[in-house]
Amino acid sequence: MEIACKLDHEVVERIVFALADLRDHGGRVFVLGVGGSAANASHLVNDFRKLANIEAYSPADNVAELTARTNDEGWDTVFAEWLQTSHAGEGDAVFVLSVGGGDLKRNVSVNIVRAVDEARRRGLKVYGIVGRAEGHTARMADEIVIIPTVDAAHVTAHAESFQAVVWHCIVFHPKLIVETAKWEGLVMPRETR
Repeated sequence: MEIACKLDHEVVERIVFALADLRDHGGRVFVLGVGGSAANASHLVNDFRKLANIEAYSPADNVAELTARTNDEGWDTVFAEWLQTSHAGEGDAVFVLSVGGGDLKRNVSVNIVRAVDEARRRGLKVYGIVGRAEGHTARMADEIVIIPTVDAAHVTAHAESFQAVVWHCIVFHPKLIVETAKWEGLVMPRETR
C-alpha cells in the first residue's frame, strides 16, 4: 500500500498520453527487460498489442535471435543491435522494465544501457518503470516511473511486482484501452452477482 501511495501518478498520466500519441502516429514500442523483467516485457507487449492496439515487440521473445546475437556480438549490445535491425527511429519508443535501469560502472544490465543510448541516438522516446532513480534509464528517460524503495531487502521483488501494477494502469487507462479484456467483457449471470 505504501508503494502505491508514493508512486508519481502524474508521470503515469504523461506516459499514457505520450503512448496514445505514438499509436495515433503509427509508432512502435520496443519493450526491454532482463530476468523477471523480461517476462514482464512479454506480458506488456501482449497488453500493448491486444488491449491498446499499439505495435510492440520485445527482443527477449525471439530466443533464437537473442541467443545468436549474444553468441556472435555479445550480451552487452544485444538490444542495441536489435533496435538497429528493426530500423527503430523517430516516432518509435523504447519502454524499459528494470530493477536498476542499468549501470555501466557497476557492469549491471549493460545491454539496457547500450539500448537506451542507441535509442537516444536514433531519436526514440524512452519510457520505463524501474526501481532505482540513480540507474542509467532513470537518468536518460523522457518519462520514468520509479518504484519507491520501502524496504531495501526487497527492492527487486517490489520493482518487478509493481511494474505490472503500473503498466496495467497505463494500458487500462481510458485514453489507451481500445479492446475490453475478456473477463471485463463477460456479463455475469444474475444469480452469481
